[in-house]
Parts: sequence; C-alpha cells; structure tokens
Amino acid sequence: MKAVCNTSKWRRRVNTRIIIFLFFFFIHHISFSQCPANIDFESGTFDGWNCWVGSVSDFNGVNNISLHLTQGPVAGQHTMLSSVPGDGLDEYGGFPKNCPNGSGHSVKLGNDQAGGFAEGLSYQFTVPLTSNKFTLTYSYAVVFEDPGHNPEKQPRLEVEVWDVTAEEMIDCFSFEYIAVGGLPGFQVSPVQPHTSPVLYKDWTTNTIYLNGYEGKTIMLFFKTADCTYAIHFGYAYLDVSSRCDNSIAGETFCAQDTAINVNGPSGYQQYNWFNNNFTQLLGTQQILHLEPPPAAGTHLQLEMIPFPGYGCRDTLDVELQDTLTAVANAGPDLVSCNLAPVQLGVPAVGGMQYSWNTNYGFYSSNTVSNPVVLPSTDTSYILTMQSEGGGCFSRDTVHVLVRNINNTLQLSGDQKHCMGNGPDPVLSVSPVNQVQWYKDDLPIPGANQLTYTVRSSGVYSAALTSNVCSNALRTPGIVMTIDTALQGITYPPLDIAYNFSYRLQARGNNFANSVTWTPATNLDDSHRFAPYFRGITPQLYTIELKTGAGCTTVDTQYVKTHKEIALYVPSVFTPDGDGINDYLRPLLLGFDKLKYFRIYNRWGKLIFESNNELPGWNGRIGNVVQETQSVVWILEATDMDGHVHFKKGTTLLLR
Repeated sequence: MKAVCNTSKWRRRVNTRIIIFLFFFFIHHISFSQCPANIDFESGTFDGWNCWVGSVSDFNGVNNISLHLTQGPVAGQHTMLSSVPGDGLDEYGGFPKNCPNGSGHSVKLGNDQAGGFAEGLSYQFTVPLTSNKFTLTYSYAVVFEDPGHNPEKQPRLEVEVWDVTAEEMIDCFSFEYIAVGGLPGFQVSPVQPHTSPVLYKDWTTNTIYLNGYEGKTIMLFFKTADCTYAIHFGYAYLDVSSRCDNSIAGETFCAQDTAINVNGPSGYQQYNWFNNNFTQLLGTQQILHLEPPPAAGTHLQLEMIPFPGYGCRDTLDVELQDTLTAVANAGPDLVSCNLAPVQLGVPAVGGMQYSWNTNYGFYSSNTVSNPVVLPSTDTSYILTMQSEGGGCFSRDTVHVLVRNINNTLQLSGDQKHCMGNGPDPVLSVSPVNQVQWYKDDLPIPGANQLTYTVRSSGVYSAALTSNVCSNALRTPGIVMTIDTALQGITYPPLDIAYNFSYRLQARGNNFANSVTWTPATNLDDSHRFAPYFRGITPQLYTIELKTGAGCTTVDTQYVKTHKEIALYVPSVFTPDGDGINDYLRPLLLGFDKLKYFRIYNRWGKLIFESNNELPGWNGRIGNVVQETQSVVWILEATDMDGHVHFKKGTTLLLR
C-alpha cells in the first residue's frame, strides 16, 4: 500500500473541480451547529450523501478517476452496513465489515468485481460560524489486489477534503491509498482469487482538523477504483464519527481521578507531548499517561508528525480541565422481536471505561458503551461507567423484553388431499394481532384470519404481526397438493388377433401418478399406462387411475379377440434410432410360438437369431453398425391350431 500527497495531482484537481461544479448544480449547502446530519450514516441511509460511479484510467502517468452523479446508491457499489445484526467478516482480510467504533452503520464502497470501475461518496456542509474548532474523524479499511503495476495504474482509495468556498483541496488531509506491498499496517490475504496477491488493512482512524474554517463550505469525498487495466479490484469500508467538537479523549477528567490518559488524534506516525512552553518533553506516544493529574487549566502542547505523504505536521494546544462527570446511559428500554438483536447504550465518551453486569446474550464485548445483545428471556442489563482514573462513576439500567411470535404453522388434514374425500385441509397459526396468508409468495386477498382452508395446490405461508412487534414474521412454507377426481369413461372396444402383442393405452399419464389394470390377465405389466396385451380370450378391464393427492378415477376397456393367421416381415428397415422401423422382426397374428427367426448376410453367414418376436435385429453385429445391404431371413412358427409354418425372404437394411 502507498499514500501519495495530492499537491502534484493537478490533473485530478481539474477533474474534481468539474465534479464540484456539477455538485453545486444539484445540491444546496446547509449549515450545522454540530456534526452535519447523517454524515455518520447513522440513519442507515445515504441521506445527505451523493453517490457517484464511473471508471478509472491513466494519462501520461497520472491516475484519473472519472465519476458521474447518480440518483442514489448503486447496488454492489454503495452498500450500507448495519451493526445489528452485523455483516460478518471481510472475505479477504477476516476483519469485521462493520466499523468497530461502536457506530450503528458504516458503508462499503466498491466490490471485488474488477472491470475498471470507480465509485464515490461525497458530503458537503458548512462549518458553523460559532465553531473555530471543528474536527471530522473517519475510519477506513481497504482491500486491494496488488498486481505490481506502476503506482498510477494500481487499485486505490482516495480521500479528498475540499474547501469549496475557495475551490481548493485541503492537502494536509487528502490522501491516496495505493496497492503497493511492503508498507507497515498492511497484510497479505490468505485468499487469492487470481494470480495477484490481495493486500488489506484493518480498520484505521484518521482525523481532519477544520480549525479556522468557520463559515466555509467543505466537501468530503471518498473514491475507490480498480486498476486501470480493468482486471484487478479495489474496495474500502468507511465510517465517519458522530463527534465534531474537536475534543480529544482525556482532555477533561474527573476531579477525583488519581491518573489520566490523554489520547492524541489518530493517523500520525509520531507524537511529541510538551509542557506549555515546550521546555519539557513529556512523552512520545499517542497516549500520554499523567499520574497524578496536573492542575485544572494546565496547557499541554502536542506535536503531531504524519507518515510520509499522509498529511502535514501540526501542533495542538490541549487544555486540561477537571469538569468531566460520569453520567451512565444504558439507553432506552427495548423490545427484542422475533429473535432480532438490539443495541444497548449510546456512543462512548472519551476518558471513560464501560462494563456491563453480565455477558448474557452479548454479540460483542460487554466492556463497550453500546454492545449488541440477543437475550432469550426478559433481561435487565446494568451499565457501569467509570473514568479511567477511577475518580467518578455512574450506573444505569436498561430492560430488554423478549417478544417472539410463535410462527409455527399447523395443518389439520393431509398435505395431499382429494376434494370431496372428507373435510378440506385447514392451516392455522397461533393467536396474533394481524395475519396475512400467502400462496406461492403472493398475498391472498382477504385472507387475514387465524385459519385458512386450502382448496388449490401451492406453497402456503403466513405473515404474522403483533402489537408489540411491528415487524412481520413469516411462517415456514408448506406445500399443499389438492386434486379433484375425474369422471370415469369407457374406452372404445378393441378387436385383436389371437396371441398378437398389442399395446393398450390408458389416459391419465398427465394427471395420474399411478395406474392399475384389473385383472392382470394377458398383460405384461398391469401397472403401466400402456401395457401389452397378448392372449386368445376376450377380457374386460377396469383401469384405476390415482393422483398424488389420492383422487381415484375408474375407466373401463373391453378387448375382443379373433382367430387370424398372418405372418409379416418388412421388406425394408431403417435402424437410425428415430423410433420408427428400427428393428427387423416378424409380425405374427394367430401364432402360438416362434421356433426361430434367423438372419444371414449376403455370404450366408448367420448374423442374428432369436426365438422371440421382440425386440428383433437392430442392424448391428456386436456394437458395429452395418452399412446398407440386403439380408436373408428364415423363420419357423406354430399357429394356434398346431400347424407349423416356414417362411423365408429378403429385407433391405437402409442407412
């Protein structure tokens, strides 16, 4: 990964100025007394933010992200994330997708589908005239493929802070994060979807100081982009803090504290803490530990040295005051509906430590100010808030009521039902305030009772709502099969020669699941829709057709027989697999037994022999297909009167 200062990127400035002009055309600026509304995404929407999409390219060694304004978030490129219930871990870095700073919402910008795509999120606001000290803190995590291109061609995250009033970028807080391996803080992912490694950096915090910008219009612009060759991806996770008051943790402390920790802003390489006149170096870490605390009103000077290319050297005057008080806020009483987790508490106050009386039902740690919990029973949670120096503490209690709707679906009757065969099946749910029944995921008009009588096939479910839990809970779906028995019919009589194989045909293979011919006399299979009949005695059959739901239809078929002596062998057959005339075989009417049927090739070699009419010769010897030729056949058969018949002839095998 690499960070590049923006001062030399004049081409990108020109492009961004065009975007700013378009931005003015679409958006009016708004003044805020504290943090601008929803700059922290805590509404769970992109309200106040502008969404951009486009492409990336390089020109004369300069990376160029071209973006255009959209009507709103674009699926897969601007993704809202919610800590309740949570979005899991990043697939490449294994870090949480949700920002761990305790906020309820953060965003994912971009995705892992390369294609030369670029995405943007921008927010414009006016620093209040009364705020000569104004701070924005943002957190980010990045995932980039590192194909080893030149820096201007690599995937990236760009953070730009613009003084729109002056139409110039604030360079000290505008960075490019580029996929180049080897810098501290970035790791190689164990997941590598292509030939290039994937680099990632876990959540990190940066601070933007806007001291002296009161009354100025500011724009914060985040951009992500794939590599310029359009084959390697880059994306980022982002969040903005809900606090803009320029205070740092530990600047205020409790009067009774025995020690304090003063936290410098995040995002710098080195911190030098001095006394007020810079005559004494007090510490060189981000956190300065003072024990005992100095007198209230003491001024410290903090020199902040940035990482190379990550910003500007700055010095903060820190005034220590003993005005901190502990007022614990466990949040309002909550209801957990239908196994939905809830978030306790409020965002943390700097310089305070938090602990909850139990870890029951916690999704996250019980030592943060606003944990997510999912208890299985009504539970009271007690929050203890204490200053880091131990001088003051406070407690507060929140009650979480668990209200889970019983979404069990009960069935009276059978899932497979034949109309008219007893009572129709009835679905029912436990008592709730509102019910909406669904068939095949479509609401059934007027079906709002606790019970529903099923009269047609489909997948049924119900959406349940209670007065306490307004979010509807769906029941599992149940597949219902409903049929109606058809009227039985009588098929036309059939007249079949003695002992001739004839294929009967029952209706119903388009509505019935099973069939039974009764009796089974003279049939090869009495449970087929099309069995073969062969016999000399007439027969009346009943045909019982059953559907999957148990509906039964009974048809009848009468088969007459007559004496007829006939023997046929085709003069041509075409074994091409089309189901027509594919076999060479004899057709025997009125015969009792086939003694043999033999086929010879033109040289008199026996190539096929059988004592059964079916299936016959398929035009192959072994598995070898025979070409067009004439063959000679002979057969001997005995008729119903015991007379022996002998016949021979030729047939053309035609390809």
